[in-house]
Amino acid sequence: MSDKRFRALVVEEGEGGKFTRSLKERSVGDLPEGEVLIRVHYSSLNFKDALSATGNKGVTKSYPHTPGVDAAGVVEESSSPQVKPGEEVLVTGYDLGANTDGGYGEYIRVPAGWVVGLPEGLSARESMIYGTAGFTAALSVYKMEEYGVTPDMGEVLVTGATGGVGSVACAILAKAGYSVVASTGKTDQKEFLTGLGVKEIISRADSADTSGRPLLKGRWAGAVDTVGGEILATAIKSAKQHGVITCCGNVASGDLPINVYPFILRGVSLVGIDSAYCPMDARREVWSRLAGEWKIDALDGIATEVALDGLDEQIELILKGAQKGRVVVSLRK
Repeated sequence: MSDKRFRALVVEEGEGGKFTRSLKERSVGDLPEGEVLIRVHYSSLNFKDALSATGNKGVTKSYPHTPGVDAAGVVEESSSPQVKPGEEVLVTGYDLGANTDGGYGEYIRVPAGWVVGLPEGLSARESMIYGTAGFTAALSVYKMEEYGVTPDMGEVLVTGATGGVGSVACAILAKAGYSVVASTGKTDQKEFLTGLGVKEIISRADSADTSGRPLLKGRWAGAVDTVGGEILATAIKSAKQHGVITCCGNVASGDLPINVYPFILRGVSLVGIDSAYCPMDARREVWSRLAGEWKIDALDGIATEVALDGLDEQIELILKGAQKGRVVVSLRK
């Protein structure tokens, strides 16, 4: 099997630090060590993938490299008793697609400890419509509920609501019975957001308070923040007593201009979401919910499907903040 050839998107560094992307033929024997060889059927596009695909060395240290932090397919070889050949599986996070060759190749080889069996009720394609972005959204809701937020406690805010994480978070929360308010810079996407179950849409400008006030009127029982910066700070200052705010992104800013008052006067909780190294027990539970009670009814409605040779356009869109919903990548022949 080590001499088997397959197609992959390869990012290479040229002279002057210029990076190029192209489809190339690779050998299974060139893949990194690991107990499990998987024939990839689907992957997805996340912001982290776009960074790796454009040569961001904060994500990927050395090139040539095949990005793709997500992969779903069938096990072809396994030396681990935990993972069986022929099993349908998915891999998201860990080092896949960062510094380990990822899901934009027809084969990956990974440690057995990274592999999750595809849960009943979810196809490989559906799992990659979710992908890391969807898993991150679901993990955010999971953590909010773990901290005690319930639908009867009031409105829940989702920032960056038309993006990959935001759109799935809106849909999951609505499915779970929450009253969802969406914050977005794309206020022309009302039909898309209301189709996800959103009750109200507010603009990005209305989501960022710059008055300098230490506290604002309490509105949110919880929030899923995907952008960071002033918008995250405003969500925290606008949280109700014992509100729970999750934080998983920094597309607006990595800074957090905030004081201690929401935490010591209202008991607000700020919960960081690390989907890449989420413990396996919680990982399996979240995927089980995505396949069951949280499964989005119109999952195809948030997905755009492309092949490997269609990724370039989508990478540029996500880097410009112009992505809507999720992009699933088909590697099926």
